[in-house]
Amino acid sequence: MKEHNLADLEAAFNEKLKQDIRIEPKDWMPDAYRKTLIRQISQHAHSEIVGMLPEGNWITRAPNLRRKAVLLAKVQDEAGHGQYLYSAMETLGASREESIDDMHTGKAKYSSIFNYPTLTWADMGAVGWLVDGAAIMNQVPLCRTSYGPYARAMVRICKEESFHQRQGYEIMCTLMKGSEEQKAMAQDALNRFWWPALMMFGPSDADSTHTQQSIDWKIKRHTNDELRQMFVDATVPQAELIGLTIPDKDLKWNEERGHYDFGEINWDEFWQVVSGNGPCNAERIATRLKAKEDGMWVREAAMAHAEKKKAKKAS
Repeated sequence: MKEHNLADLEAAFNEKLKQDIRIEPKDWMPDAYRKTLIRQISQHAHSEIVGMLPEGNWITRAPNLRRKAVLLAKVQDEAGHGQYLYSAMETLGASREESIDDMHTGKAKYSSIFNYPTLTWADMGAVGWLVDGAAIMNQVPLCRTSYGPYARAMVRICKEESFHQRQGYEIMCTLMKGSEEQKAMAQDALNRFWWPALMMFGPSDADSTHTQQSIDWKIKRHTNDELRQMFVDATVPQAELIGLTIPDKDLKWNEERGHYDFGEINWDEFWQVVSGNGPCNAERIATRLKAKEDGMWVREAAMAHAEKKKAKKAS
């Protein structure tokens, strides 16, 4: 009887996927589906929070008040995105605190791109244009992901990310209209962030252990390599339009495929960064740990106040 019920539940779950009906928190779902979502959503949430750090580093050094206000708003948006995503993860029964602790110990990952330093103001342009551009390419299909709370969170996130991408591209456009030094700074930022941006989509399909199952469950709508190709096809013309050169000697338009061919990614570097050995991995985790420790008194005070109110109400 129990096996029969399980088969019925699995059949109902698969039928919902087939009909593109969203899976909701109270719906039955396979344990593997739940675990995959927790892993993906938590990694996404961690990326938004850690992603505040390389940009927050430039708020006080932005070249004028307008740039400062826009960058401050952007960093605030990223904090909000993290909150939406942690909340979506919690609907799956996962603990936010445990997930954050897993990130601090290296058990849970975040996007490899945020382990690279932002050395100049032009990096704020490169991060907005390339990093947020890659995020949009990856996240717009997630508005149609099969899990309802995740899909709904992504709608607002993608709207805000589109502004972030435009802000970054505008910075690059402005620099490319400036002095030779400013143009060189923009090109240098592109040179340093181009390949890490391509790595953002994750390992190649041949080396990805989760992609096909996530496609079957309609958590993802495209493979890593498909998204990477879409990003290259969209971004190369944007670079050419403002006079920037993509740092890839193998980049060329393939008329037969209708796509750009591009060089081989340094996968050794990718796995080194993912494993915690990137330029800023230790610094990023140390900063997040310090933030948690420094804010502990706020959480303790809030909990004490709640307990006091509860006791007073009971009496």
